[in-house]
Amino acid sequence: MSKRVLYYVQSLLGVGHVKRASLIAGALRAAGFDVTVVLGGAPVPGITFDGCSRVLLPPVRTLDATFSTLVDTNGQPIDDAFRDGRAARLLQEFDAIQPQALLIEMFPFGRGQFRFELLPLLQEAWARPDRPCIVSSVRDVLIRKAEPQRNQAIIGLAKRFFDRVLVHGDPEFIPLTASFPEADAIADKLIYTGYVAEAGAQVEAGNASETGRGEVVVMVGGGAVGAPLLRTALEARPLSCAAGHVWRLLTGPNLPERAFDELRWNCPDGVVIERWRADVPELLANAVLCISQAGYNTMMDVLSARVPAVVVPFATPTETEQGVRAGILAERGAITLVAADDLSPKRLAASIDEALTRDRTCLPLDMHGAEATARAMACFCAGIRAG
Repeated sequence: MSKRVLYYVQSLLGVGHVKRASLIAGALRAAGFDVTVVLGGAPVPGITFDGCSRVLLPPVRTLDATFSTLVDTNGQPIDDAFRDGRAARLLQEFDAIQPQALLIEMFPFGRGQFRFELLPLLQEAWARPDRPCIVSSVRDVLIRKAEPQRNQAIIGLAKRFFDRVLVHGDPEFIPLTASFPEADAIADKLIYTGYVAEAGAQVEAGNASETGRGEVVVMVGGGAVGAPLLRTALEARPLSCAAGHVWRLLTGPNLPERAFDELRWNCPDGVVIERWRADVPELLANAVLCISQAGYNTMMDVLSARVPAVVVPFATPTETEQGVRAGILAERGAITLVAADDLSPKRLAASIDEALTRDRTCLPLDMHGAEATARAMACFCAGIRAG
């Protein structure tokens, strides 16, 4: 009989969490799990969770990059009635599915604004005599809170409610303590899976496909905060030695329509502008250069393709994840780094010229994190049942 897993995923701004979750869900399915994915954000084009059941909660997103206000599909701040409705629906689905495993993406290390539905879910799970194995799923880099008591509260929740914490990274590359030192207190719960990358993403340069051959690919993940980099890339193009190449800009599905239209209206010859592509691994393997931000999935695509890259991490005073990841990659010689506050057409063009002198870099990273996650979940479930 298949092991049932309930997998909670809440996106707010980008699409990276949903993309990583889709790869993990696929690996769980392949390992024999019966997977139900609870999605709390807006649908993401091209990500369908094939073979999995889906529960679509009333969608919530963040109003802007400050993450201070949660809004519904109409852009209205959510209220207590909205929260109560989502929490009740989540408990209803949990009761109907009776999962052997509960996998929660990012919480308690992130998604703290969703305590209103996650704490009742965790309390209900622990109240069951045959409770499920409860696991947190986190990326390689966390965002540490400025107030020490908030970080200690996160650790307290992890100790109280979670059997294990799956870290989708490599401790030899970026240990979780590099971004969240308090993780030492739960070292016994941490399991590193390796990085989660798309199956078949490691396409050799010079492969038979001609897709994107000799192009410069500019991509900004979901695109919600990608407009400044896209505009600057177009302005930098004629200043760089890559001006003669075709440039392909992938804006992401969440780039505002007005910004997308402006890019299309001002598109020069030799530039292709698209929302998204399903064949990014092939594009990057054949490209001469990638210009991007430093989100988890984007960096996995870049590293898998071994393409020279100029990386401009998205950064705010409270959003430090991409800067940490990009800084370590730059130290390893894998990318050319441009800080967001140093971005200009001239600076970007100079970095493009520098990056084009680099050989394709191969970092010895384990990128089979989805499969390792499935194996770990099977072991966890067996342990809970035996206990």
